[in-house]
Amino acid sequence: MQSLPAFKRVITGHDNKGQAVVIEARPSPHVIPLKAVPGTVFHEIWNTDNAPALLDNGDDPCAKPLQLSPGALGSVIRVVDIPPDSQQNQISEQDAAAAFAEIGQAHAGTGTADSRHKLMHRTETLDYGIVTEGEVWLVLDDEEVHLTRGDIVVQRGTNHAWSNRTEEMARMVFILLDGQFAAELSAGASK
Repeated sequence: MQSLPAFKRVITGHDNKGQAVVIEARPSPHVIPLKAVPGTVFHEIWNTDNAPALLDNGDDPCAKPLQLSPGALGSVIRVVDIPPDSQQNQISEQDAAAAFAEIGQAHAGTGTADSRHKLMHRTETLDYGIVTEGEVWLVLDDEEVHLTRGDIVVQRGTNHAWSNRTEEMARMVFILLDGQFAAELSAGASK
């Protein structure tokens, strides 16, 4: 299986004269392979703690433990490498639960023995997911959609999983925004 190409994270800021400058231009130093789901890798790019976001020359907000969802009023942008299901099918329900604990949101996992996918989960977020490499299937409670490079998913707090049914790695860019379930959708929600 071929590895996916590297990419650069470019962060801008301002110098002491208020001029725009490049603060960093290199691969993200925050690359986190999930122990519980071998082959799955999170590349943390940036996150914010509130809205509107503070625009400053502050420290790298990704230099902290991995958290699946943003905090209240926050946002996250990350790249996730998704291995073939042939690798993920080896994980147990306990491994799936461990994966969500590993990414700081143990309660988000909804997968059970009879779920459509072991890594089903639900968060109280608005997620934009963009396929940049390979192909994946968006798995929902009773349906699924095949996605290829360039396809974009607007995921609005639904129970879902990502399934790679090929033998090549897939990659998606995710932008997550803190959300709030409408009253009629809040039952069983994970935050």
